[in-house]
Amino acid sequence: MRNRVTESRQRLAWSQQRLADELGVSRQTVISIERGRFDPSLPLAFRLAAVFDCTLEELFLPDEQSE
Repeated sequence: MRNRVTESRQRLAWSQQRLADELGVSRQTVISIERGRFDPSLPLAFRLAAVFDCTLEELFLPDEQSE
């Protein structure tokens, strides 16, 4: 799954630490989500969408799959 967390965070001019504090997670968790190494739980994904005032579909994108 791809995501737009980094660009959404940067649009607010927030650091990774500021986002982590807003979400109640570690900065490492934010880094892992941004790099696509960790898919957030559904409750965390909803919190991310709420922080960025967008839908889950706008924030998280399915991987492109070749046929």
